[in-house]
Amino acid sequence: MAILGVQLVLSLIMFSFLQKLGPYYSFGRWLLCNRLVRYLHPTDEDLKKAAGISNVPNGKGKNKKHEKKGGGKNNTQSDTFTIPRSTEIFLDTAKVEAIDLVSLHFYSDFQWLMEFGLCSLVVYIITEVYYAFWPKNELNISMLWCLLVVIFCFRILISQAAVYFKSEEGGERILCVTFGFFFLVLAMGILVIDEKILEFGLEPGYQNFSEGAESFLKQQGIDSQGPITLMTFKIILAIICSITGALLTFPGLRYAKVHLDTLNYVKESPFKQALLHLNFIMPLVIILLWVKPVGRDIICAKNWQVNFKLLHEDAFEVVRLSLIVLLFVLRLVLMPPHMQAHLNLAYEHVQRMKKETGRISNLDLQRMIARVFYYLCVVAIQYILPCLLLLFMVFLQKTLGNYSWSDLAGENAHNYFEGKSMSAQAMFTERGKSTGDAVSDTTAQFTWAVSNLRQVFSPTWYRGLFGFLTWWMTTAWFTSTTFGLYYYSKVATQ
Repeated sequence: MAILGVQLVLSLIMFSFLQKLGPYYSFGRWLLCNRLVRYLHPTDEDLKKAAGISNVPNGKGKNKKHEKKGGGKNNTQSDTFTIPRSTEIFLDTAKVEAIDLVSLHFYSDFQWLMEFGLCSLVVYIITEVYYAFWPKNELNISMLWCLLVVIFCFRILISQAAVYFKSEEGGERILCVTFGFFFLVLAMGILVIDEKILEFGLEPGYQNFSEGAESFLKQQGIDSQGPITLMTFKIILAIICSITGALLTFPGLRYAKVHLDTLNYVKESPFKQALLHLNFIMPLVIILLWVKPVGRDIICAKNWQVNFKLLHEDAFEVVRLSLIVLLFVLRLVLMPPHMQAHLNLAYEHVQRMKKETGRISNLDLQRMIARVFYYLCVVAIQYILPCLLLLFMVFLQKTLGNYSWSDLAGENAHNYFEGKSMSAQAMFTERGKSTGDAVSDTTAQFTWAVSNLRQVFSPTWYRGLFGFLTWWMTTAWFTSTTFGLYYYSKVATQ
């Protein structure tokens, strides 16, 4: 451990857990198997019995010979029959077992995302505790874990969007492209708003990055006025925002649907209703905290009409990040009732079908019921993935932006942990002086390279960039959720 370092040893241990314990324990599998009940589609015999259809022999002689020659095709046709839509059908239920999940669409992606996300969360928490009492000039490996989770989230979002684009109907493809252009226009409008209204810190962060990059290039003997202009930087950001908003469209619409369905099952519990409404409205509260006249000016008493200061400014910054962590915890706790509301769609489809006229084939009816459970993992990903993405974006913003969780406990706690870290850093420096010359030279070269990179990618740059991206993901996600809420409550019911 002294040679490899605490963080690297911790990462190796977590990789071993992922490899060895995965077949025996899975957090994602536990989430979906925890108290969920699915509806089983009726068999052909059950449907015939419910519709009053008797089993008629297929015939004799030539008919039987023709059926044998026809093989499986004629057998399939003989197994297909129709029943009245108003037929009284009773659906059996069964608990969701681990073996049932293996064949589900996107199950492997969901399982890997939840397992890797859990391991990354453990690595990040232990690293944060380690950094509270140890020098901060050491490379933070937990940031690599957080970045990988963000990359995996976008990979899954792109995979799901690709499925919609390959659909033969084309409605999902048109909707995704429409929202992409809508978010492009919205992002361009937001990026021109003054920092006095939306305090992202993008312009100070870009200025700091540009000056650091120019200084770094001059040290390398390259004469440059900076990497790109501010306008070009904002255009690139707007394009990224458009793509991100399009990818978050269907998760937002899906959450709106399961939110409305879940509310129908908790009408007798005011407490659960309050939790569900809080779960829905929390992203809006987080969005408003970045609006300076609504957030900082009131809470930190920056407005001359406000005399009472609720939080000092450092604590206010951390509170905004902490609310996203709280949102993730709330969404995770309320995940089982939302998933059960989705599984109950099979029963609702059958009840709605009974009110219709005409006939339906046995295969179409069975597919209609089985399809609900088949897409359970797709719904689970669309429900939890945006929150998981925001959670690790917050971790990146907190660490790279040089925030401190101790600011929540006040200035005394912040000064205490800063003192612990500084004393540990001094001890680390003294030990470094007593080591061999070769090790000292290597350490000095590495420290010089890292310090140059930190001049270019400073905490001010990370605060502005990750602050804006986190706010934008929350805004795009909540916008599509609000649209879905209106659609499913007003338009789809007509």
